[in-house]
Amino acid sequence: MRQTVDTANPLAPSVPSMTDELAWATLDSRTSYTCEGFDIVTDDVRFPDGTEGEFDYLTEGESVVVLPFTADGDVVVIEEWRQAVSRVNRSVPAGGIEPEDDHPRDAVARELEEETGYRPGAVDHLTTVEPANGFSDAVFHYFVARDCEPSGEQNLDYNEDIRVETAAFDELVAAARDGEMRDGRSMLAVLYFELFDRTE
Repeated sequence: MRQTVDTANPLAPSVPSMTDELAWATLDSRTSYTCEGFDIVTDDVRFPDGTEGEFDYLTEGESVVVLPFTADGDVVVIEEWRQAVSRVNRSVPAGGIEPEDDHPRDAVARELEEETGYRPGAVDHLTTVEPANGFSDAVFHYFVARDCEPSGEQNLDYNEDIRVETAAFDELVAAARDGEMRDGRSMLAVLYFELFDRTE
């Protein structure tokens, strides 16, 4: 219930109604745990029936997820170790929006080049989602980047080890269909594009 409208950002979420009979009242809020990448916030809340309790959730900055196509129509994909699931994860590039970004679109070229060494041509917004709003305030802005060229260099964070490859888009659709694509951000990017934006 803490969302606000950024009038300069057309992708910003709308403000939920605080007068809705289902709305909780936030009485107090504090950061209970902080680490690199996210915080855990504890809210003291009053429920619609008047009783009070606590609610914990993960808070992190907004991110962009990029479906990058080369001029030949292949998709630039990355493979990266994911400690939480103890395996190498195949995905499309993604990264956080920085304070200096006036619009989520501003983060696309930076994050794509940092992770893959590719630079985008045309960039278009696909969709914006809240992937797990039952326990997190995360927001993912999805973009498709076309005519990507390997003209840049990777600039990885100290805890990133990334292998860059290209794959046929149909191969990624098949991986999503067959349960071989486990990365949720990437699956949504691939299937959203396949359903709503792909043209033969």
